[in-house]
Amino acid sequence: MTEPLLCATHLHKSFGGLPAVNQVSLTVAPGTITGLIGPNGAGKTTLFNLLSGSLKPDSGQVLFRNQPITGLPQHQITQRGLVRTFQVARVFSRLSVLDNVLLAAPGQLGEQVWPLWLQPQRVARQERQLRDTAMEILDSVGLAAKAQEYAGALSGGQRKLLEMARALMTRPQLMLLDEPAAGVNPTLVNQICDYIQRWHQAGLTFLIIEHNMDVIMSLCEQVWVLAEGKNLAVGTPQEIQMNPTVLAAYLGSGEE
Repeated sequence: MTEPLLCATHLHKSFGGLPAVNQVSLTVAPGTITGLIGPNGAGKTTLFNLLSGSLKPDSGQVLFRNQPITGLPQHQITQRGLVRTFQVARVFSRLSVLDNVLLAAPGQLGEQVWPLWLQPQRVARQERQLRDTAMEILDSVGLAAKAQEYAGALSGGQRKLLEMARALMTRPQLMLLDEPAAGVNPTLVNQICDYIQRWHQAGLTFLIIEHNMDVIMSLCEQVWVLAEGKNLAVGTPQEIQMNPTVLAAYLGSGEE
């Protein structure tokens, strides 16, 4: 069997004595699109924060590419190839769309003093290459025409696309997407799904939190379900839709 790209084991995180994530385990196989669902308060975003390094678990372990990343700073986890987006897209509103993407590029020589003084041509060459790469990524998400506009002028859906573009600029192996369809019009939701499938075909692995079951059904090969901070079920989207325990805990919560 193929080793999982991401493996979380018995993760636990409490706030004020109340467990938000309670002994949760999860795996993501390389080359897959995996879903994570559950009613509000199930612990999904807290779990993402633990996986991506935004929070440190009280106990449990996270392995990425078979190496422990539990408790590492977020930037170190990103450097290893695991990157996340947020339910409400985080962009630098007063910077251009292009500059937002360029900021995410790793290993920029221009951020170091000595290359600027001793190797200016090398720095300039890398900056041109990064700019070309950033424009290619913006073109791949339909934002190339807005490259010079302020990021703050983008719609909510376009900001989500910009955040995904920034994530792609880090050259990730695994992308954690927190509700990519939330607050997005149906046409743009379809475009986002198309982009995810295209990036997946190019070799990216995804773990996606999503309440839109049409998105989960169309994209995911396996779905993990959380409820009240605990593992509830795991299976294919079809199996999850027919699971009576999931129907009671998830669909019965009034969410779609």
